[in-house]
Amino acid sequence: VSLFSSRSCVDYQAVRVKYVIDGDTIILSNNQKVRYIGIDTPETMVKTATGFEYSPQPFAEAAKKINRNLVEGKVVRLEFDLVKKDKYNRLLAYCFVGDKFVNVEMLKNGLAMLYTNVPNIKYVDLLVRAQEEARESGLNLWKPGSVIPVFQAGDHLGELATVEGRVLKVKRTNSAVYLNFGKDYRIDFSAVIFQDNFRLFNEQKISLENYYKGKTVRVSGLIKEYQGPEIIVRHPSQIELVE
Repeated sequence: VSLFSSRSCVDYQAVRVKYVIDGDTIILSNNQKVRYIGIDTPETMVKTATGFEYSPQPFAEAAKKINRNLVEGKVVRLEFDLVKKDKYNRLLAYCFVGDKFVNVEMLKNGLAMLYTNVPNIKYVDLLVRAQEEARESGLNLWKPGSVIPVFQAGDHLGELATVEGRVLKVKRTNSAVYLNFGKDYRIDFSAVIFQDNFRLFNEQKISLENYYKGKTVRVSGLIKEYQGPEIIVRHPSQIELVE
């Protein structure tokens, strides 16, 4: 059975966007929700004990506005990768409107960060270049002075941010490599690289056990809580060596 059999009347080469939810998620005219592949933007809503409430993170509204200007009410072309839906039943897609690649535009404007998920990495090199362009220009999420020292990472849970610190210890397990920035991995900041993404580092000849150990780095991504604050690193471009 085709993945899209229940929506066989929909032509994803030309489908209208009904509504923009935020910087990386849209609703189509057939009410199908779509999540852009390869990027993550700040959230406008936060989960609470009773549901969701409006509490926009820094640059969340700016990201939503750019996305809305690009696609809302317009006919877009969606392109898929190997995995076409996520666990929330959202379509995972690259979005194009005219000659603009929307996923790339969000990164170029500094209103998204790279969020790769193997095996959906068809355009990863293009997305990385767009993020580097914004980082070098100091746009929005990359504005000068926005880097968070490692000991303050826990104050920014749920935010897209860049954390700077020295990698004190590297631990490898069967499933992941952990870059530990403090003496106690149970409470201090860590960067986590899961096995699915090892090959992206191998392709750049980065030895995860040795390359970062003892060095000061900047790690960019979503700060989560798991035995202390952490960022899950899905691509080498998320870790920047500090001279």
